[in-house]
Amino acid sequence: MPRERGEKVVATNRKARHDYTIEDTYEAGLVLTGTEVKSLRAGRASLVDGYAYIDGGEAWLDAVHIPEYNEGTWNNHPPRRKRKLLLHKEQIVKISHKTKEGGYTLVPLRLYFSDGRAKVEIAVAKGKREYDKRQALRERQDKREADRAISSRRNLGD
Repeated sequence: MPRERGEKVVATNRKARHDYTIEDTYEAGLVLTGTEVKSLRAGRASLVDGYAYIDGGEAWLDAVHIPEYNEGTWNNHPPRRKRKLLLHKEQIVKISHKTKEGGYTLVPLRLYFSDGRAKVEIAVAKGKREYDKRQALRERQDKREADRAISSRRNLGD
């Protein structure tokens, strides 16, 4: 029985949802060393430059920054290293086919603990063009203004 219950988010990649159109998401386990887990439990990580890829039938997470553990000794981990992702073989094959199609990439969306185990949510995503980003921002702003107008209209009716 796990000691911890629920989900504790360590890091999110909000820029990924702005830069990419998310197609599919997958939850993957991570192969970590002890000092990496302790550093994550302290809530320290960055997914900003991170990416994932499939190599030789295995999934890897690269360029994710997990800083060295403060109380670590000479066997502390390097902050940016390749980390193996734990996925089912069928998922790896499916992701591999999708990324080989062209235009698709694997991006980490968030790093979290689920029932005490470190997990990463990765997404098969397609890069947005600049005008797509502007269009999404405009739609969000229009929706916000419409909601504001509706709420002010309701308050006047009271």
